[in-house]
Amino acid sequence: MLYKAYEIQRSMLNAGSAMASMSADMLGNPRNPLSGFGGTQMLASALEVFAHAAAPRAKPAFGLKTVTVGGKAHAVNETVVIHKPFCDLRMFTHDGLGPDAPRLLLVAPMSGHYATLLRGTVERMLESCVVYITDWADAKFVPLEDGRFDLDEYIDYLIGFLEYIGPGAHMMAVCQPSVPALAATGVMAVRDNPCRPLTLTMMGGPIDTRESPTAVNDHAIARPYVWFKHNVITTVPVNYPGAGRQVYPGFVQLASFMSMNLGSHMMSHYGLFKHLVQGDGESADSTKAFYDEYRAVCDMTAEFYLQTVDVVFQTHALPKGELVHQGILVDLAAIKDTAILCIEGERDDISGIGQTKAALKVTPGLPDKLKKYHLAPEVGHYGIFNGSRWRSAIAPVVDSWIEAHEKAAKSGKLKVVR
Repeated sequence: MLYKAYEIQRSMLNAGSAMASMSADMLGNPRNPLSGFGGTQMLASALEVFAHAAAPRAKPAFGLKTVTVGGKAHAVNETVVIHKPFCDLRMFTHDGLGPDAPRLLLVAPMSGHYATLLRGTVERMLESCVVYITDWADAKFVPLEDGRFDLDEYIDYLIGFLEYIGPGAHMMAVCQPSVPALAATGVMAVRDNPCRPLTLTMMGGPIDTRESPTAVNDHAIARPYVWFKHNVITTVPVNYPGAGRQVYPGFVQLASFMSMNLGSHMMSHYGLFKHLVQGDGESADSTKAFYDEYRAVCDMTAEFYLQTVDVVFQTHALPKGELVHQGILVDLAAIKDTAILCIEGERDDISGIGQTKAALKVTPGLPDKLKKYHLAPEVGHYGIFNGSRWRSAIAPVVDSWIEAHEKAAKSGKLKVVR
């Protein structure tokens, strides 16, 4: 019933958004003799804010056309190199990269938003690396006959992607995928898989949520596992290809995140209203662009969401050495030659300080010289991987880490078979 109720509401809001948009255009049209009056402009601006908030949103495109390196613009080439039911592996490159450019697997979160949330991350890392990114599918569009998708499948997908990219690749996980990325590295280390990553960078990830718990962590442990199963899981309706699939809907995830910072979101929309009234189109467009991306959400399979709640937030299986993958215990002590960089934001209200750094504690077989920790001052969760602080202060740390281990591998100090 939850999904059906949402679909009815969505249809009504879509119609309301269209009407509000047309009314705003009419009131703001210079041919309208009343358009110059202050009250008319305020009403038109209010209608435009409502129209934008209620408008439907499809999956955004990455839209990366060029990347500038050393003052020279290079055309970006984007291709899908692997297609799987629950994920496309996209590759971004440009002609300014040499044949020996580092290859980076960027693991996007499967947490309700699309991989395009990392557009800025891709753009910055593309300056020096061939970038591959996991473009996770919206579960409501995956037919039931394509099977289930849980944390085990997630880990297997990452291993398969690294094997496709080949030995000597680097991996970067942003937020939630830090857990499966570290687990995949451990599984590959046990198997002595030659395609295990040369470096693993984890940013704002919930490796051990017992460290500095946040409101997100508190929410996940405040109720028993069965509560989540019976209250936030619903069935995809018949108007989607994934009809009948059990999912954690993206609109529920979005509502949860919006409610956590409701005051700031309301002020952002009030700011949008003021920008429109003042005719500040540039500032208004910036706010609109952020919410176009933020409100574009997708569904997760129920089995993946529930397993994540269980093993990541409630039982802390990975840091306790109890995570099982395909029936076999994940041994993080087997990681001996994948250099690990952990990055956290001082003001992160999603993954608290110490949660990602915990990865350095649970990998006892890795020498200290292959471990690094970076705390980004005055940076929140989103700012770790996007925005000016990311580009100017955090990305250079990642660049240096990757470059140092690329050189070590090429000099023979690290054994890597390309």
